[in-house]
Amino acid sequence: MIALLLFDMPFEQDIRELFMAFYPGRTYIYKADPQAGIIFTGRRIDNPDGGIYDVELIFGSHTEPEAYDEEHFSVNIYNSRTEVKNELKRQLYRILSKHTGIELPWGTLTGIRPVKIAVNMMESGFSTQEVLDEIKTTYLTGKEKACLCVDTALNEIRILKDIDYNNGWSLYIGIPFCPSTCLYCSFTSYPISRWALKKNEYIAALCRELEYTAKRMKDMKLHSIYIGGGTPTSLEACDLETLLSALKSFFNIDDVLEFSVEAGRPDSITYEKLLVLKKYGVDRISVNPQSMNLKTLNTIGRNHDVDMVKEAFALARKAGFLNINMDVILGLPGEDAEDVQNTFYELKRLAPESITVHCLALKRAARLNTEKYRYKSTAYEAVESMLDISRQYCRDMGLMPYYLYRQKNTAGNFENVGYSKAGCECIYNIMIMEEKQTIIGCGAGSTSKIVIPDENRIERAENVKDPALYIERIKEKYMDL
Repeated sequence: MIALLLFDMPFEQDIRELFMAFYPGRTYIYKADPQAGIIFTGRRIDNPDGGIYDVELIFGSHTEPEAYDEEHFSVNIYNSRTEVKNELKRQLYRILSKHTGIELPWGTLTGIRPVKIAVNMMESGFSTQEVLDEIKTTYLTGKEKACLCVDTALNEIRILKDIDYNNGWSLYIGIPFCPSTCLYCSFTSYPISRWALKKNEYIAALCRELEYTAKRMKDMKLHSIYIGGGTPTSLEACDLETLLSALKSFFNIDDVLEFSVEAGRPDSITYEKLLVLKKYGVDRISVNPQSMNLKTLNTIGRNHDVDMVKEAFALARKAGFLNINMDVILGLPGEDAEDVQNTFYELKRLAPESITVHCLALKRAARLNTEKYRYKSTAYEAVESMLDISRQYCRDMGLMPYYLYRQKNTAGNFENVGYSKAGCECIYNIMIMEEKQTIIGCGAGSTSKIVIPDENRIERAENVKDPALYIERIKEKYMDL
């Protein structure tokens, strides 16, 4: 248990997230408690120079003198808020690193979008070397991750250089159904078998929202379309035909640069469905094994085996898809570096155009978290070696990093990276991370992000997650359509 006691001092989230990186799984309280193993006390002290944030850290308990240790530091607050925050995190990082013996590859960076730092600096005229030095010095980031950050930023800038953010937008369509719920999943998804009778009502409601969105956005250019979920291919071919034909009738797709569908689960993919996707202009799909080891697939609740992954991939090639992504998750229960090596060996033989490498994130709603006592977690060092394997295989396959993000409660506090051949990157993935363009989400559980450049802010709007409630809301909201 870690106690965070802040008296007239901000940065609670930054402090807590840095502790979480060093002490995963700990409970946090905000009051004095003798049971707390670590007590962080921070307070503002004003003086003629502007004041300081005074910090005291107590490790262990007064009742256990051999384990008791006390640390103290202060940070001047006359600098900018950003400078104060960075100095606070650097000093705290050094103390926690000393007490745990751990050096975090990303240093003090705890945010979701570290690449934005590099992109913003490059767009402001800083050289690659200056950006690299800044990331390592200001955030204590290791050389390997700093280079990954810069390489990804360079590719993002190249990919997006000709896109008019202000006059364009992207569309996300959510299909909240799956063949079954995976052990690690916390996304908005429901077993398709339970929604068979109301599936058509959901599609009708979704089409109604799409029609409204098309009218609302008619004066802007649609740059990318992404259909995700859930598993969109849990719908039947005729359902996909209904949805995609409506989409084509509502929207002007002349300016669409990419049309992606998260085909996802191999056990939901059929040749008939793939032909429907191809018919309506889908040019990028994902066939997601997560692992190419049968024992792991059984553990996490996937209803397919390794041969079914290969068969689904072959069907996609037969249907004419020349841009196929495959998702992999590192740190799955029971997997070690040898298992990951096998997964990438099999993927290399298939030769997809892109691979997205995720580190397992224990979300609160996932069964893997609520039942974690049943599963052995993967050690920090093991995840690090798995990332090394994935990076080397992707490099050997000619795949370069083009987008990167981080999640809370991720195995080893590492990152998720999208690797791709040049020209096969997913623009939507970059847009959702960099938040430079408006993205409208349609469907249950989707989120819209409205970029307001003149005010340098983003407005978010979320749809309800429950499909039945979504259907009712859409009926009420768009009665006149």
